[in-house]
Amino acid sequence: MSVFTPGLVHTPVTPFTTDLKIDYSRYEQLLEFHLAQGAQSLAITMHAGESVSLTDQEQRAQFAFATKQVNGRVPLLAHVSDSGTTIALERAQYAESIGMQAVICTTPYYWTPPAPMILEHFLQVSQAVKLPFFVFYSPDEMGGITLSTDLILKLVDQRPNFSGMIDASLDWQFMINIISNVWRKKPEFQLLSGNEYMVSAGAIGATSMLSGLSAIAPKLIKELYTICRTEKYVQARQAQENVAALLFLINQYGFGGLKSAMHAMGRDCGSPRPPHDPLSPSQHQTLSQSLHALPFMSKEPQGW
Repeated sequence: MSVFTPGLVHTPVTPFTTDLKIDYSRYEQLLEFHLAQGAQSLAITMHAGESVSLTDQEQRAQFAFATKQVNGRVPLLAHVSDSGTTIALERAQYAESIGMQAVICTTPYYWTPPAPMILEHFLQVSQAVKLPFFVFYSPDEMGGITLSTDLILKLVDQRPNFSGMIDASLDWQFMINIISNVWRKKPEFQLLSGNEYMVSAGAIGATSMLSGLSAIAPKLIKELYTICRTEKYVQARQAQENVAALLFLINQYGFGGLKSAMHAMGRDCGSPRPPHDPLSPSQHQTLSQSLHALPFMSKEPQGW
């Protein structure tokens, strides 16, 4: 049986013009940058790409643009999450119809449904397509909604295309419990790290990693992922510590920190859409100075 393994997955931001429309000229440039910097797959469009601030029409347009631009050079994973089950499943069907390779879905936005309805949400979206289906688990982003091992096992039993779980919870004990139980039923089931803490995720079996920091430090991210895939976690320690330092710096500035850091590296993708605020000029200057003061950043590409 063929198993789809996304590998090192870059999660591009969404570039905006000064009037906050999608800047497709810059988006083309950004996609080419990620491909040139070692992306093995691309996830279009994750929360780092402001998916929840895009209309359904805009998200579909991004799917279509990315599919045409990438032209089969790497797999494309379609992030279809939404507050409505029908919206999410129809977006998944659209992604499949234009040739994308997998679907990513999280719990419904805003709503806090009970476990049976969360299961039903995932069942309906995954049933709508034949593509590999991945659940994205990020309880902090989703208002504290948690998933149980029992729910995941039920989804495994009922949906043959349920291929894996993307974890951004950092709850390693919970993930070990899920993975150890799921693997007894479905050995090919995959754990993907939903952030750049690949040493811990890899040690419990993660085969792939999603990365927003690849837009800032692609060489560091590739180094970390490559070492972890050889299971040499002691050797990966320095790269992981560098990633942690970079994450700490960016997170101090909130959501706007990612795009500000990209701008500081010569890859301006505009400001985030409201309700997120861009950094002030003084904040941007401070972040830029701190970013370039990190010794490992001297090895990273400047500009496109």
